[in-house]
Amino acid sequence: MLENVAGAQVARTPEEVRAWVREARQNGKRIALVPTMGALHAGHITLVDAARQHAEAVLVSIFVNPMQFGPKEDFSAYPRPFENDCSRCAEAGVDLIYAPTPATMYPEGYQSHVEVERLTQGLCGAARPTHFRGVTTVVMKLLNIAQADVAVFGEKDYQQLQALKRMALDLDHPTQILGAPIARESDGLAMSSRNVYLTADERAAAPVIVRSLRAAQAQVQAGERDPKLVVAQLVAAMTAAGGRVDYTEIVDPETLQPVATLDRPTRAIVATWFGRARLLDNMDLLP
Repeated sequence: MLENVAGAQVARTPEEVRAWVREARQNGKRIALVPTMGALHAGHITLVDAARQHAEAVLVSIFVNPMQFGPKEDFSAYPRPFENDCSRCAEAGVDLIYAPTPATMYPEGYQSHVEVERLTQGLCGAARPTHFRGVTTVVMKLLNIAQADVAVFGEKDYQQLQALKRMALDLDHPTQILGAPIARESDGLAMSSRNVYLTADERAAAPVIVRSLRAAQAQVQAGERDPKLVVAQLVAAMTAAGGRVDYTEIVDPETLQPVATLDRPTRAIVATWFGRARLLDNMDLLP
């Protein structure tokens, strides 16, 4: 039986979700899925809004997925303001929240995984070797449970988005994977649940990421063709502002492989630490 939490309908089991999906289908509705780990902010609501453009019924999943956290990462500390998340969903017109427990998602004896090989090897995959296996596994489970027409993910996690598109294509999954533009604060900082980890000084410094990306975009569109020069200037700008750069790469937007020259569509992708927060961002340099 569905629960009501802060004005939102909440399902706890796959069976409850499937029953809701059957009823929505019987009423002629298209279904959109928005997978999240909770700690919802305005950026997540833009995903809900994007989903609503493609479907009459929107399902949001809230699940902090232990499989995608490494042994030294912030799984136990990851924020879980569930009632507030439910209230946000209710205000945004979400039709159903799926909030399973880890034991529901990965019952005793669980031993199956989904991997996308090449797209997950570099960038975030280099520093977090088990992360994407956890992401692709949990998303495939959610896709199988919901059988939605579309699933919406933010472009901030660009490598994740590309890996999920490839997974659905390779495994013939009927759900269409859609990307939504990065939601930004008024000063340009990409919205993220991990922004709450920033101190006041770190928060003031962090928008250097987007300023540096915009400067790189202008530089390339003005004629710069050397990716090494552009990367060096990105790293220098973020480091000077107090960031600790994890990686900065300019890649082909489809294969995510580094490019040798900036003469075709490319995307700059960065991960930079400010204090405890590892912040991701990316931007097209040549459309």
